Amino acid sequence: MLNRNDFNIDRPAGKNEFSVTEISNKIKWLLENNFSVIRIRGEISGLKVAASGHGYFNLKDTNAVIAATCWKHCLSRVNFSLAEGLEVIVTGKITAYAGQSKYQISVEMIEPAGVGAFIKILNERREKLEKEGLFKLEYKKKIPYLPKKIGIITSLTGAVIKDIIHRITDRFPVNLCIWPVTVQGETAASEITIAINGFNLLDEGLKPDVIIVARGGGSIEDLWPFNEEEVVRAAFDSAIPIISAVGHETDYTLIDLVADLRAPTPTAAAEFAVPVGENLKYTLNSLYNNIERRISILLKHKAHILSNYNRLLQYPINYLNYNIQKLDDLGFRLTGSLPSLLKQKNLALQYFPYSRFKPTKILHYKYLQLNSFKNSLLIRKATLLNQFEHKLSINSSILASLDYNKVLARGYAMLKDPNDNYISTVSKVQSSKYITAHLKDGQIKLSSFNNFKDA
Repeated sequence: MLNRNDFNIDRPAGKNEFSVTEISNKIKWLLENNFSVIRIRGEISGLKVAASGHGYFNLKDTNAVIAATCWKHCLSRVNFSLAEGLEVIVTGKITAYAGQSKYQISVEMIEPAGVGAFIKILNERREKLEKEGLFKLEYKKKIPYLPKKIGIITSLTGAVIKDIIHRITDRFPVNLCIWPVTVQGETAASEITIAINGFNLLDEGLKPDVIIVARGGGSIEDLWPFNEEEVVRAAFDSAIPIISAVGHETDYTLIDLVADLRAPTPTAAAEFAVPVGENLKYTLNSLYNNIERRISILLKHKAHILSNYNRLLQYPINYLNYNIQKLDDLGFRLTGSLPSLLKQKNLALQYFPYSRFKPTKILHYKYLQLNSFKNSLLIRKATLLNQFEHKLSINSSILASLDYNKVLARGYAMLKDPNDNYISTVSKVQSSKYITAHLKDGQIKLSSFNNFKDA
């Protein structure tokens, strides 16, 4: 509570009035110094986003309204669409805007409030991603029947990881690679995204054949990380097939829609990932017996054929005589037809136009043929040159757009160590005696990083 000394409205002798600015500033001071960071719950109304990127709206309940200002840096962090009537919880500080003589809350964070708000955001996000085609069946990858390695993304605490390991071990033991993440809270979505991308970036020999993303049941707020857009897009872009097992059978999240296979429970995901070993043994035994039976039948059939050949070999003279007679018959027919064929070819040769063999005509024909080839090559040359010039123009434009100097011109800097290697991590900065910063108009050297600490 304020007392009179905290907000002195007495005027010096001889001056009985405040200026508008003075009273506005005192009211602003009063509000800002008597309210710490607070959280307010209400419905959004009168939402406006200025060209500057700042947002302005009112928070209301059944009895009152308070103005809210959400600056651009805060608004850019909101990962759902603000809309009229959406119930939210805003975090910020009370302040005043003298230009309109009103108090307001300067918003630092906005969260959905209540199940209804989450469902509305979820429906909007699902419709958006569905229009982009992320949930189409044609993009679903086949789950391998017998994977050599399975990647598991879940929390190390709780029953989920134990159930999955136990079920896979009972059915068909394979190598398991576990990437531990938090499965609810502010960092959960980014950790899950990093895990999916991380499995895909492993070397071929280390990559799992399938990934299980799992967690136990919970409220819509608890399961919300699996509805975040970055998680859904990472699952869609994954080259490794994904089985989602989030929540109980009745729980549905967006990762379930984009995954290559949705399991109703984490235990079911383990069952989908590997077959039953005993069933495989039974199937192999059945196949072995079937092959053995078929080989036996085939051997009997070949033995029967061999027996028939043996019987034929008992009469080789008859077989030989038959072929001798056939050869003689062909010889008689050839002897009778050969003179007639020679006569026919001789007659054709007599009427053959010898003029076609004149060298001058042959040279003239080849000359015309050569000119035709030359004209075709000239046309082809012009076409190819035009195509190469067009490709060169396109590639030049692309190369110009990738020029790092244009990035430096926008205010970025490129860092190098004393060995002229690029610096991309904090650890490399700490290990360097000095670093060189390349800017738009030159270079500067920075040193004394011994006391540098990662924020």
